[in-house]
Amino acid sequence: MPDLHPRCPSSLALAVLALGLQAQAQTAAPPPAAAASAPTAAAEPAAAASAAKPEAAAQKVEITGSNAPDSQDERRRASASRIVFGREELDRMGDSSVGEVLKRLPGVTMGGGPPGRGGQVRMRGMGGGYTQILIDGQRMPPGFSLDSIPPEQVERIEVMRAPVAEYGTRAIAGTINVVMRSDFKRLANEFRVGAGVDGSQPQVGGTWIKNGQTESLGYSSTVTVFRGGQANDSSSRTLTTEADGSTSLDQTRQSTFENRRSGMFATGRLQFRLAPGSTLDLQPFFNAVRSHGSGLTTLDRVAGEAPYTQATVDSRSQWQMGRLNGTWLTALPDGGRLQLRFGSSLSASDSRSERQETGGSSGTGVARVEDSGQRELSADVNGKYSKLLGEGHSMATGFEFAHSRREDRKTSLANGVAELAVFGENLEARTQRAALYAQDEWEWSPALSFYVGARWEGIVTESDSALAKVNNRSSVLTPLAHLVWKLPDNPRDQVRASLTRSYRSPNTGQLIARPSVSRLYPDLGKTNQPTSPDSAGNPHLKPELAWGLELAFEHYLTAGGIVSANAYYRRIDDLIRTVRSLETVSYTTAPGIQRWVARPQNIGRADAAGLELEAKARASDLWTTDLPLSLRANASLMWSRVDQVPRPNNRLEGQPRYTMNLGADLPFKGTPLTVGGNWNYTPAFEVQQIDNQVYRQGGKSVLDAYALWRFSADASARLTISNAQARRYDTGLSTSLADGSVQTTDTRARSYATVNLRAELRF
Repeated sequence: MPDLHPRCPSSLALAVLALGLQAQAQTAAPPPAAAASAPTAAAEPAAAASAAKPEAAAQKVEITGSNAPDSQDERRRASASRIVFGREELDRMGDSSVGEVLKRLPGVTMGGGPPGRGGQVRMRGMGGGYTQILIDGQRMPPGFSLDSIPPEQVERIEVMRAPVAEYGTRAIAGTINVVMRSDFKRLANEFRVGAGVDGSQPQVGGTWIKNGQTESLGYSSTVTVFRGGQANDSSSRTLTTEADGSTSLDQTRQSTFENRRSGMFATGRLQFRLAPGSTLDLQPFFNAVRSHGSGLTTLDRVAGEAPYTQATVDSRSQWQMGRLNGTWLTALPDGGRLQLRFGSSLSASDSRSERQETGGSSGTGVARVEDSGQRELSADVNGKYSKLLGEGHSMATGFEFAHSRREDRKTSLANGVAELAVFGENLEARTQRAALYAQDEWEWSPALSFYVGARWEGIVTESDSALAKVNNRSSVLTPLAHLVWKLPDNPRDQVRASLTRSYRSPNTGQLIARPSVSRLYPDLGKTNQPTSPDSAGNPHLKPELAWGLELAFEHYLTAGGIVSANAYYRRIDDLIRTVRSLETVSYTTAPGIQRWVARPQNIGRADAAGLELEAKARASDLWTTDLPLSLRANASLMWSRVDQVPRPNNRLEGQPRYTMNLGADLPFKGTPLTVGGNWNYTPAFEVQQIDNQVYRQGGKSVLDAYALWRFSADASARLTISNAQARRYDTGLSTSLADGSVQTTDTRARSYATVNLRAELRF
């Protein structure tokens, strides 16, 4: 069995273990009775409550809490593993985006980019597509980023380590569900305004939240506007060494780029009380972002050819998305509940980039202009029937159907001449998804509860274009089982186990992406190099399928803290990796010329396993003290192996060996001041890729701190410093070629500290 405990700071693991042992030694009062409950979308107050049942029974499955104690209770009662982070967690650090919040959660890493700049959200270090991201239980259209959502607009974040039938099983690594705010309890206004700097770039933004209710209507609305800039500064060196030791290429690239963004994010919720036991929710959703960037790249050549010596770039882009969701929920005469959800969204993006290259081997320079745009229209509907069958026993069954149509256009000009015109400017794709599922939850006894379910999902992707006709069909059946056992000797201890089937479907871009020419070798009358291939899609891809096993121990502390350990294993079949090969392609301008092309392919099997440790406690849980200090720590150890990739470091792409967080909060007694901070660390690592490539990534160390001053219950000011260390970020790629030569590229990128001061008012 491979070593599941790679090198990591052992002090954190020992600290978590010591915290658990001290917590075990405490005397705890028995907890209240708990019922099993599956993850439930925000629009549905209870998973399977029945209006015809007694009120006491209905409360057994109702989820009402969002503060820390209630969130812990919700996590504890759930039959399928679910970690809930409520308003207290979201507000603590004063983060500017949801992505900054997620990086501190157990097992979550941010892929790509320097520290403090967000990136792709990954659970357990797995790459794009392995983590299912939902907004109110629904998938969002391509192009939408969690970094667009201000934390002020979020009610809670749910992290599900193993899939459940209702939310879908496209979640090999897990699911993150962001639940938007829907507080109707009292008429209130909340206003937050802040300003700061990202490095030397100014930032400003504001959020207005209003909610209230009448006898027949509850409403909530939130609007956020922002404006700011970011600077990027990086340098890279590419060195090619031939088999005889000589140097055939040695060049250094220096790039500076400034980007200015502005945008608006708005969402709301209207809840109509139609009749006793019947409600209609409408949730509009709008996001718009505009950006303008400019930069300069210089290329210094010591050996070999250079396509240019200097390039200036000016780019503009805009992205907007509107969506309307609806939920109708009614009680039925048989004691069950019927939920019908529907939604439709329209997203559009347009971008234009002008690049002027001068100098280099051509001597004359090249003016490149690239215009691109996307439009996607989607509609979905799903229904769910749920019923409380008895004390602590509920069932649900449902269906889903979604249809989307996407149009891509792209025009590339080099000195006014179109590139790859043979493929046409427009590309259209259609995707249909259908699903059926059933699930059953049963609290067999006060000590034992379980969840069983199954989901079938079919996907059809079609495209008709000048490129090719694509018709890709796949279907997956995924059985699911979860179990919770509360230890009889200590009712605050419980063990979880899960055995599930999940999958990852190839996205539209992987299936039908039009060819993209290497920027370093744009001459289509010549062969490019394997170190800089063209790229294209693969219409024959199959979904990745995975069996998953989870085993967890949880100990809940008296004051609302927790100590937990979770071990997991995934066996992934039909793994998708990008593979380079020399191909005869249709877009060359000279006969007999072949090009190196990188395409995604199913290559075989991979295994992944890990251990996730988490501890949250107050100082009074650990020793006798009146100090109101709160402590947080989590660490994730990750291991993986790809069978078709040679050792060493034949891991899943982008997966580090471990990641860790340490945090603390301290309110000063007798004063309105609270201070706190968090340290997030991801070590340096290497990944052996297919076709003799090795990817390297330097360590990421991110230190965040805040100070909160409460003037009153409704007025406060918060100072936040993010990425206070602002360390350099290093990446690299080495490629060994068949002729014995080796090409190595090392890149160094600067990171920046962000300082923000924000005022928060409620009235």
